[in-house]
Amino acid sequence: MHNTGRLLLLAGALAVPGLAHAHPGHETLHGLFSGLGHPLFGFDHLLAMLAVGLWGAQLGGRARWLLPVLFVGVMLSGGALGMLGVSIPVVEPGIIASVVALGLFLLWARQVPLLASGALVSLFALFHGVAHGTEMPLQVSALTYALGFALATAALHIVGLQAGSWLQRQSWPLVTRTLGALIGLAGLGMLMAG
Repeated sequence: MHNTGRLLLLAGALAVPGLAHAHPGHETLHGLFSGLGHPLFGFDHLLAMLAVGLWGAQLGGRARWLLPVLFVGVMLSGGALGMLGVSIPVVEPGIIASVVALGLFLLWARQVPLLASGALVSLFALFHGVAHGTEMPLQVSALTYALGFALATAALHIVGLQAGSWLQRQSWPLVTRTLGALIGLAGLGMLMAG
């Protein structure tokens, strides 16, 4: 079984909420489970985070690791801001814009300078992080909640990166571009529904 498969199995096992109530300290575990669930079960977050990995693979070179690392780091900073009650008025539109834009970049399939792609991913990560932070449930550990959404995000980036790398090895760039179109269309659908 590939490492990605093991990560997904671990994330799935950790996401079983009933386990959190089996022993004392469930507030801490509940924070971890809540953090894991937010990116995995929020369709907008899920698509954007998979797209970051796909885009890193598409760009290649240092972008493969830099885009996911930047996203997780800035997202954690945004999460802290959200937990402190700092609000950004365009968080939800920013999240939807991230889905649309990342989908379009995958569809476009052009090299984007590392500085520009890193800045764009960082901006999107800030929106996602603030949303995670402001939606933290009461009575959970902020640290374990942040750990949960950081781990889930990193796992989604890895899945996207592995899938994108595999598609490149198969010489199937059209599949990546099609995925980008579908992600972008899903984002537009969210925009119209919202």
